[in-house]
Amino acid sequence: MTLGAPAIRARKRRHGDAPLVMVTAYDEPGARYVAAAGIDMILVGDSLANVVLGQENTLHVTIDDMCHHVRAVAAAKPDAHIVADMPWLSYHVDLGDSVRNAAALVRSGANSVKLEGGRVRREVVRALLDAEIPVMGHLGLTPQSVMMFGGFKVQAKTHEAAKLLMEDAQLLQELGVFALVLEGVPSVVGKRVTDALEIPTIGIGAGPDTDGQVLVFHDLLGLGNRAPAKFVRQYADLGSQITAAIGRFAQDVRSGSFPDESEAYANPEGLFD
Repeated sequence: MTLGAPAIRARKRRHGDAPLVMVTAYDEPGARYVAAAGIDMILVGDSLANVVLGQENTLHVTIDDMCHHVRAVAAAKPDAHIVADMPWLSYHVDLGDSVRNAAALVRSGANSVKLEGGRVRREVVRALLDAEIPVMGHLGLTPQSVMMFGGFKVQAKTHEAAKLLMEDAQLLQELGVFALVLEGVPSVVGKRVTDALEIPTIGIGAGPDTDGQVLVFHDLLGLGNRAPAKFVRQYADLGSQITAAIGRFAQDVRSGSFPDESEAYANPEGLFD
C-alpha cells in the first residue's frame, strides 16, 4: 500500500522502523521497474535535466517539464509515494504562483512536492502547507544553488555552516514538512540532524545514519554519462548491456539474419494472383 505523508513522517530508525528507500524515476517504464522492486518513494527529480536531457545542472527544467514527467510516472500506477521536485524559479516567485505550481504537480499525479532551502523558503513552505500540499524539505548541497556554491561541493563543513543547517532543519520541521533530504554533507552532520529531528531524514551523500537513502535511477544502474559521485554505489552496468544488445541487432540486420521467417507475417494465399 502506498505510504501517505503522515505515515512517512512517523518513520524513524530509532523507533525500530526500517530505513526508507527512495529512487528517482522520470517515465512510465522507470516507475514500473522501481515500484516492482518494492521501494517506498519515487522521486520525480529535477535531476532529469542531467540524466535525461543531458544538461550540466538542474536549472534547465520548467514546471511544465516536471508535470510532463510526473504524469508519465503516475501512469505506471506505482505502489509507492510519488514526490515531485519543484524546479528552479517555480517557488522563488510570489506565493500565489508558487502554490499554483505545486498544485499543477499534484494534479499531474504527485503525492507531495519537494523544494530546496531553509529559512529563506519559510513563507512558501507555509503557503503550500496551508493549501494542504505535503512538503518534503531539502538541505545541504542543494543543486539549484549550484551557481551560488560555485559547483557541486560538500556543504556544512565548518561548525558555523553545520549549525545553520541544523537550525534550518529544525525550522522546516516546525513548519510542518514531513521529511527532509540531506545531500552532500559530512556523515557526522547527517547523524546529528537525524538525531535531532522527529521527522525522517533521507540521505544522499550524507552518511549511513539517516533514516533513509535516495539514489538516482541512472546512477545506480550504470546509465549515466559522467563519473558517478563518491556516494553512488552502482548496482548494475546496464549501459554496456544496452550497447551490446543494440550492436547485436545492428549486426543481424546488416548480415540479413534479421528478420527471419518466424519474425515475419504469413502471406495470405492468392494475395497477388
